[in-house]
Parts: sequence; structure tokens; C-alpha cells
Amino acid sequence: MQTDRLDTIYRALGDPSRRAMLQRLADARSLTVSELAAPLPLAMPTVLKHLDVLERAALVSRRKTGRTVSVTLQPEALAEAMAWLQRTETFWTSRLDRLAAVVAPSRPPGPPTSEEEPP
Repeated sequence: MQTDRLDTIYRALGDPSRRAMLQRLADARSLTVSELAAPLPLAMPTVLKHLDVLERAALVSRRKTGRTVSVTLQPEALAEAMAWLQRTETFWTSRLDRLAAVVAPSRPPGPPTSEEEPP
């Protein structure tokens, strides 16, 4: 995945209102703009600007039928972002495990000694 695309996705996810919109779409899969905006304490122009950001990040798509605009979740972009996070987690987990092995004192297995027990 290109860094620019990943940056766009994470920037879009950085706003709580946009995350709320995505959560609603995850539950409903597709909503009209009015349905999506109804529970949000935002003016419609603000909702539309947030939808522009989500659409640029390919997290949602919009379709106009007559005068009604429907918004649909596009989970593929989230899957790409999650794949990057999983690769990063694997990298850091292995590094931190090696660091812990170096830093942790070696002691024989068995029950904890009295000085290791919490007070």
C-alpha cells in the first residue's frame, strides 16, 4: 500500500465524528446522508465535508438516486490499514520479545520468591 493512501486513511480515522459515521455504517451497511447525519450534533455542510474526507480515503462510497444520496461502507480500505497494523505489530512484538529476554534476569522456573510477591 502506498504511504500517501495509508496517510489519507489514518487521517480520516483521526476524527471522532468520522469514526462515528463509520460505526453507524458498519451496523447498517448503507444509509442515506440524512439518516447518517441524524444523530450527529453537526450541521449538514459539516457532515458533507466529513463524507468528502471519508470518500477520498475510499472508506465510503456515495450513490445518488433521484434526490437521495446513499452512503455505503467500503471495508477494503480498512482491511488494508489493518494489514499494515498487523505487519507492524509482528515486527515490534518480535523486537520487544528479544529485548525482554536480554533485560529480564534469568531465574530458574518455580514458584515466586517472597521478594517477587506483591505487597
